[in-house]
Amino acid sequence: MAQRRIGIIMHGITGRMGYNQHLVRSILAIRDQGGIALSGGDTLMVDPILVGRNLDKVKAVAEKHGIARYSDDLDAALANPDDEIFFDAGATKIRAGLLEKALAAGKNIYCEKPTSDDLSIAIDIAKKARASGLKHGVVQDKLYLPGLMKLKMLRDSGFFGDILSVRGEFGYWVFEGDWQKAQRPSWNYRKDDGGGIIIDMLCHWRYVLDHTFAPVKAVSCLGATHIPSRVDEQGKTYSADADDAAYATFELEGGIIAQVNSSWAVRVRRDDLVTFQVDGTHGSAVAGLHKCWTQHRVNTPKPVWNPDQPQVMNFFDDWEEVPDNWPADNGFKVQWEEFLRHVVEDAPWSFGLEAGARGVQLAELGLKSWHERRWLDVPELEF
Repeated sequence: MAQRRIGIIMHGITGRMGYNQHLVRSILAIRDQGGIALSGGDTLMVDPILVGRNLDKVKAVAEKHGIARYSDDLDAALANPDDEIFFDAGATKIRAGLLEKALAAGKNIYCEKPTSDDLSIAIDIAKKARASGLKHGVVQDKLYLPGLMKLKMLRDSGFFGDILSVRGEFGYWVFEGDWQKAQRPSWNYRKDDGGGIIIDMLCHWRYVLDHTFAPVKAVSCLGATHIPSRVDEQGKTYSADADDAAYATFELEGGIIAQVNSSWAVRVRRDDLVTFQVDGTHGSAVAGLHKCWTQHRVNTPKPVWNPDQPQVMNFFDDWEEVPDNWPADNGFKVQWEEFLRHVVEDAPWSFGLEAGARGVQLAELGLKSWHERRWLDVPELEF
C-alpha cells in the first residue's frame, strides 16, 4: 500500500493551546504513530510547516520537535501548492482575516474557536468557505472527551428517560499574576484583545448542549468581572476589563433546562475542572473530562431533611461508575484525524465553519442578554 503526504500550514502554535493540544498531542502524535490508516489501505503522513510572526519562537519549537519547515512569511506559505490545509490557533481578533486569505489561496481550513468575536463576520466566512467548495472545520474538542461521550451514550441508550435538566460547572482559580504567575495569557482578560469568558466558553457550550443533549432554543446570561486588575507576562499591572465569569441558563428543545457556570475566579471542590450533571425521570449521571457516574431511579436514596443533625449519608457512595469500554485517545487528535480523512477521502464531517458561527451566535446573545438583562431566543442561522 502507498504512503501519502499531506502538508499542513500551522499558525498560532507558539501559544498554549496551539502548541500543546494541536501540535504536540495531535499532529506530532499522528506523525510519531506512523500516520493515519486510510480506508483504501494507504497511510496518510502529516508534514507540518510552522508559521508565526516571531521567527525565533517558531524556529525553537520546530527544532525541539524535529520539524524541518518553519517560516515567518505566511503569504509565502499559502502560495505553496504542496500544502493543502491551513490551521489557525492564534488570536481570535485576526482569525477571520487569516481564514479568508487561506480560502483565497485555495487551502482547506481548520481552526480553533471562536471563529470571530463578531457574528456577522463568522457567518460571512462560513458562507465563503461553503461557496469555495473547499473542506473546512472548527475545533469541537469537548465532544471527544470520554466523560461527555459516556453521557451521550447514556442518552442514546434511553438511560435517563426524559431528560429534565443539565447542570454544568466549569472553571478554576486563575492567579492574578502578582504573587503567583497566571496560568492563562493576559489577553484573555482584555476586551480590546478579544478576551472574555463568554465569547470563549459559550462557543463550547453551544456544541456541547446541541450534540450531547438537545438544541439550544433560548439563553439568559449574567456576566461578571470579578478580578478587575491583573499582572501581565511582563510584570505590569493592567485593567482586566473583560468578563471572567458567566452564569448562564439555557432552554433546550424538549423543555430541558440547562444551567452552566463558567468562571476563572472559582476554587474547585468537585470531581473535575468541568462537570455536568444530567437528571432524568429514570436516572441521573455526573461526568467530568474522563469519568462518569450514574444513579438509576431504583438505586436513588431517600434522604430526609433534618437541619438539626449532622448529615450521616455519604451521597457520593450511591453512584456507580460507567466503565471505560473503549480506548480513549486525545480528543483534539481524534478530531484532527477525522478532519484529515474528510479532506483526503471525503469521510463524513459535521463541524464546518457553520458550527463555529453557531457558537459565536450563542456567545453574542449571551453578552446581549447580560447587558439587556433579559432572555433571548436563539434563531436558526442561514448560510
